[in-house]
Amino acid sequence: MLNNFRNSGSAPRSSTRQRRDRILAELYQQKEITASKLAEVIGASQATVRRDLHAMAIAGQLELVYGGATLPRKSDFSFRSKAQRNVEAKRIIGRLAAERIQDGDQVFVDSGTTCFETTPYLNRKRDLWVIANSARLALELDSPNVNVIMLGGQYRPDRMDTIGPLATAALERLRGYLAVIGADGLSMEFGLTASDIESAHLFGLAVRNARATLLLVDHSKFLAPSLCRIVEWDRISQVITDRPPPGEWAEFLHQRNIEIITPSQDVVLSETKA
Repeated sequence: MLNNFRNSGSAPRSSTRQRRDRILAELYQQKEITASKLAEVIGASQATVRRDLHAMAIAGQLELVYGGATLPRKSDFSFRSKAQRNVEAKRIIGRLAAERIQDGDQVFVDSGTTCFETTPYLNRKRDLWVIANSARLALELDSPNVNVIMLGGQYRPDRMDTIGPLATAALERLRGYLAVIGADGLSMEFGLTASDIESAHLFGLAVRNARATLLLVDHSKFLAPSLCRIVEWDRISQVITDRPPPGEWAEFLHQRNIEIITPSQDVVLSETKA
């Protein structure tokens, strides 16, 4: 009788902890699973499952993917490791971003792997000035028509970039450029985020000193924030991504007059800023 009761539909709903333990158990077995399938397996609504997944992603227990979740990768934030993730999406975004940079522009390009994908196209520009804290990016910008201002500072071999007070002191002396930055995660409430405080501080300063800012992020960045805020949304002019963002994000950006640029629909959503 007891077993029959446990297997029947009249069993009491599981607690939050039990649900999330079951989600982890399913993930370890399946490696990747959709929210709809999880809802069916654990007997909860899809809305409840999505809230659980979001909370678990913030806690680092899993990673969100389109429509569901997967087991987390090891926390390797090196340039080489990050460069292997969503490779084709980053190439598309890099091309779209470069199309918005004109001959004669002055541009800050951050040291992330998505922004790095602009380099083949920047080398084709004329009389371009690029401000960079990435040694890898500076080496790739080898055109005689591209001038590079390399920020000094503490060098991080794993990321091949510079950070710290010397880098920020140099950046403080520069104004009026176009900022091209990425993010490790996004939050409607918190803003653009990075996985480490040094990058967040430097890129936040770059945005604050810029005349306008392009945010380059692939679709996965809309699913969960990282720990350290780079900047709030009022500093962002355009979001360039590889596919239209989820509906709630499209509405959020629309309300803030931020353009969304994707490969399928050049400017998906735009409004003239007041």
